[in-house]
Order: sequence, then C-alpha cells, then structure tokens
Amino acid sequence: MATAKKLPSGSWRCQVLSHTEEYTKPDGTIGKRKIRKSFTCDDPTKRGKRICEQMAAEWAASKEQHSPVAESLTFGEALDDYISSRENILSPCTIRDYRGTQRNYIQSLMGIKIDAITQEDIQKAINLEAVKLSSKTVRNIHGLVSAVLRVYRPSMALNTALPKKKRIQLYIPSDEEVKILMNTVEGTELEIPVLLAAFGPMRRGEICALEQSDINGNIVHVSKNMVRTIDNQWIIKAPKSFAGDRYIDFPDDVIERLPKRPGRIVDLNPGQLTDKFEKCLRKCNLPHFRFHDLRHYSASILHALGIPDVYIMQRGGWGNDGTLKAVYRHALSDKAQEMNKLANEHFEDLLSGGSHEGSHKKKKP
Repeated sequence: MATAKKLPSGSWRCQVLSHTEEYTKPDGTIGKRKIRKSFTCDDPTKRGKRICEQMAAEWAASKEQHSPVAESLTFGEALDDYISSRENILSPCTIRDYRGTQRNYIQSLMGIKIDAITQEDIQKAINLEAVKLSSKTVRNIHGLVSAVLRVYRPSMALNTALPKKKRIQLYIPSDEEVKILMNTVEGTELEIPVLLAAFGPMRRGEICALEQSDINGNIVHVSKNMVRTIDNQWIIKAPKSFAGDRYIDFPDDVIERLPKRPGRIVDLNPGQLTDKFEKCLRKCNLPHFRFHDLRHYSASILHALGIPDVYIMQRGGWGNDGTLKAVYRHALSDKAQEMNKLANEHFEDLLSGGSHEGSHKKKKP
C-alpha cells in the first residue's frame, strides 16, 4: 500500500500509479511516462495520514473501474459523448430531449471534471431546475445525469433528493364529446386519425406512419412510428418499445372508411395533426384537450367495459401495467356520476329502512 508523505504545509499526500502515457522525446523516439493520482488530507495528525492512505487504497482497489480518458473529461464532454454514442440506438425523440437538456439545463455541472464532481454539485444543479420545471422533467434530467455517471464514473452512487411525483391531471373526453367530434370531422382529413386514436387506441406517430400494406382485413399491424429528429425532420422508424409493435382488430365501420390507395393512410405528420385537431375543437366548441387524450378515452372505455388489463395493454401497446394504472385507468366523468348515483341510492335506501336486496333499484316516488 502506498505511504502518505507530509507536505511543507502540514497536509498529507499519497500518490498511486494511475496509468502510463506515451510521449515523443526530443530525438523523435516514443517514451512512456507514469501518471499518478494524488490524494491529500489537511489533517496534520497521524489520523490525517491514515485517512489519506485509506482514500488512496480504496481508489487503487477499484482502479479497474476507472477510465483514464473518462477522468480527464468534464461532465459536459462526457454528456456529449454519451448522447453521441447512442444516437443510432435510442429513438430520435429521446436524443432530441437529451440534446435539449444539454443546451438548456444543469449548466453548472458542465465544466466540472467527472472525477471531481460531488453529490452536492448535483443536488445544487437539480435544486435550481426544480424551481422552474415540473417534477417529471426534473426527474428525467436527473436520470440522464445518473446514466452518464454510471458509464464514466461507475463507482459514484447518487443519493439526490428529488421533487415528489405529482398526480397527473388528465382530461378524458366523454362519449357525448367524442360523438360531437366524430360528426365534425366526418369526411375531412381528420376523420381517419380520430377513429384510429379513439377506437385503437393508436398514437399520433403510429397513425401518420400507417400504410395500406399494414392492413389485412380488420387487422391493423402497428409496426412503424413517425418521429421528429433533432434537425426537425420527420422520419419513420420502428416502434420505441417491443410492445409498440402490435396487431389491432378494428370494427368494420372503421376499416370501411380507410382509403384503399397504396401508401400512407394519412397525409399528415404529427405536428400538422395536432394543429388541425386544435382548430377542430374550437370549431365545434368542445373544451380543449390533446389528440393524445383520445387514447385516454379508448383505454378508459375498455376498462369500464370490464376488459382485463392484459388485453388493454396489448391493444394500446403498453409494455407494463404501471403506465396503464398511473395514466390511463381513469373513470369517465359520466360513468363516475352514474356509479356515484347508484352508490348514493343504495345508502339512502338503507337510511330510509329499505331492504338490502332492493337497494340497487331506484326508490319509488
């Protein structure tokens, strides 16, 4: 084990061999120089000597996990390298989000060396972002920071305090609102997208990428997704997850309305679809909700009909029931009112002395 030496300042320093680097000598030949990593402790007592030697020993024991190249990088350089190395693996949407984080957030970390970054540095950066961003966005940012450190400094375990998750407030259109919407879009370029989203449920990108060759009878094979790249170009790729590649059995009436021409079913990209949908809602005086909320409507209807979660997940392309439970399993407002009315009638009947067997029926006036 390396022995710590006392410096003129009174501090202790312990050096451990890190690696060797090649260099060019004046005569043109290649030489090698040893690069050592230093550890210091300001405690001038023997206790400080032991602490210094312990730090050096711990680092030496885990040296195999350290990359000399990584240690020379700043966090910003490591982040850029991490994103670049995954551009052909992750979805364009994910890469675009990562680049957005790189440009706009956690700027206080960018200039710090990977091997010098501390938990306190990360906590301060996260605290700054938590003031102006949603808890979900902050958690996503921290997830990226954690992923970078797992690659470039695997020995560092994070214990960052993050903002609490907030319950998602979703708007789920009612049956009546969906009927009004369907009547409004009938015969327009929005008719097919609305039907595929509300009765699929299919996502915007899946609808825009769907081709006639993906349809066989009433079965629609969802195997592609239209996504926007970091250069704001729309491209068609495979689904983001394994569960996204699926087969959906649509009602006859929906299949009959699909165009029979070869090629794409819808001549829109997801951005255009969103813009036209918002204009349509204003035209028919419906409350504002997202096109994606039609998926909420579809999933909620399937759940209200008593269809098991496993089939809802399969039809909607969810890989696990966590998303379904957290986001899509919401009672529709009209269904909730109906159930509340039924419950109140039951309790009122008990209070008025009615029989339990008849408590589910309306009381006679």
